[in-house]
Amino acid sequence: MKKLSFLFALVGLLVCGAGHAADITLYYSPYCPHCHHARDFFVNKMVYEYPDLRVVQINVMDEANLPAFQEVLKKCEYDDGGVPVIVVGDKCFQGYADFMNQELRDAVEVDLSDADKKQAAENKKALEENPEDFKSKHSDRQNAITEYNAATAAAQAAMDEKKNSVASPVYFYALLIILVAALAFVLVRKDNKKKK
Repeated sequence: MKKLSFLFALVGLLVCGAGHAADITLYYSPYCPHCHHARDFFVNKMVYEYPDLRVVQINVMDEANLPAFQEVLKKCEYDDGGVPVIVVGDKCFQGYADFMNQELRDAVEVDLSDADKKQAAENKKALEENPEDFKSKHSDRQNAITEYNAATAAAQAAMDEKKNSVASPVYFYALLIILVAALAFVLVRKDNKKKK
């Protein structure tokens, strides 16, 4: 019975994956000082604290991005178009002030494992102790910040659709079934040897 529950746990982990940091989407205006402060917090602190975090910035002053902004206002049930609007996973925030930093961190950590939370705390401490050294050692984290543009996103989506054919998920599930069957075979064989 233990082996069967282990097998189901393994399949669940393979299918669902491990928890990861909730990504951040920042809807901003280049003329908004609160937006700049929020961006500064994400760019200079959060992306270094959470190694898997991704931050997408969307300029609401770009007309092509207005439909995405209107959609998030509706989703978050905000009546006005004040910025910044920050979306962390499924949680929405409108406005920004320093007192929100821990609440934003908590929203990012919602699906993280205890080990990932511990790593984030260690990164935060190291960043506070020597920011320049920590940032230079982890300079690749600036790649976690991207600027969204609706026009280029549509073109990229068309390219991605061509790339991701129907066959990709079929191969994944076929491989998964083979691995589960092989594991079951090994466990049953081992169990039969113990009985003899």
